[in-house]
Amino acid sequence: MLTEKHLERYAEVLIWALKKGRHQKFKKNDVVLIRYDPPATRLAEILHARLLGMGLCPIPRAGLTTTLEHDFFKLSNKHQLTFHIPGDAELYNALNGSIFLHAPESITHLGDIDPARISSAALARKYLRDILSKREEQGDFSWTLCMLPTSELARHAGLSMTDYTRQIVKACFLNRKEPLAQWRNIFRNASHIKKWLNSMDVNYYHIQSKDVDLEITPGPERQWIGLSGHNIPSFEIFVSPDWHGTRGTYFADQPSFRSGNYIKGVRLEFKKGRIINFYAEDGQNFLKTQIAIDRGAGRVGEFSLTDRRFSKIDTFMASTLFDENHGGKNGNCHIAIGASYSDTYSGNPADLTQARKKALGFNDSVLHWDLVNTQKKTVTAHLKTGKTKVIYENGQFSH
Repeated sequence: MLTEKHLERYAEVLIWALKKGRHQKFKKNDVVLIRYDPPATRLAEILHARLLGMGLCPIPRAGLTTTLEHDFFKLSNKHQLTFHIPGDAELYNALNGSIFLHAPESITHLGDIDPARISSAALARKYLRDILSKREEQGDFSWTLCMLPTSELARHAGLSMTDYTRQIVKACFLNRKEPLAQWRNIFRNASHIKKWLNSMDVNYYHIQSKDVDLEITPGPERQWIGLSGHNIPSFEIFVSPDWHGTRGTYFADQPSFRSGNYIKGVRLEFKKGRIINFYAEDGQNFLKTQIAIDRGAGRVGEFSLTDRRFSKIDTFMASTLFDENHGGKNGNCHIAIGASYSDTYSGNPADLTQARKKALGFNDSVLHWDLVNTQKKTVTAHLKTGKTKVIYENGQFSH
């Protein structure tokens, strides 16, 4: 398990990340929500005390236990499943920050639940995500999250608790006396890569590996971003493309644990931006339901690359937060089907109307599902001049 010193350092990094992710400085009495799974209570307590010391107003909110969540999806009638909790909209409209401490006691406990019920509940709560997205675009809100080791995660990753905890400690630099110094150094190095990527006038990117042959069109008024504080750890550099230009095939060689379900071996085929064929070795019905959750669920909302020089993560962790930041031998790429990130707009996100987002090809969906590929790959930028430039190979950016 993480020691008290590890937890103190974790809290320090999370508060730095929360500040880094916001365009404006936090002010006295700003409101920060601390959502946490029960095994993360001690870290929630440390964060609560630190935020109080900063003059902020923290609101701790414990997540559902495995039994509570299972009973909700199993026993709820239609009204209960889509019920809007009184006060949630008011709270979300007042939030200036959010920290989520992920420490699941089970990651497969909803396998017997009809996936359509999970989708209905998610759709009913989309209005809260929309509130926070708008507040973030206006510079009034930022968020971050992290993960703590649990026996369930370690078991599914095929690791002992000691080894699993060790991966988290080294990935987040909690074994350093000053972890923030390391994070700031990576942030500086990533800034050079983002500047290089954003200097190119790209028509489309071609991603090629043993099982991937995919074209992604960035579209106009886009920028690559990353290491913005939203996730700890986070080593990815990503863009939300114009979904219309996606074509080809994608394969996720890393399994997913999503909404209490296990999904493995996802293969997707895109044509004119939409998924036209899909297959999963395990979890086919769940995949089908997720893609059908709304009109945007079958489109790409994000394309991301992780440089192995940054990430210390070198094994499967049974958690998307860590697996999408896998370094190892080949680094990784991932696409997310579903919602895009408006902060990849090269202008001021506060100026983006819904009509403007639609025209630029920013995708809208209740879904945002990261699907990870760690195979050896090459990513080639096809420039508008007609020339090509390899931007990523052998697990790292070519810069």
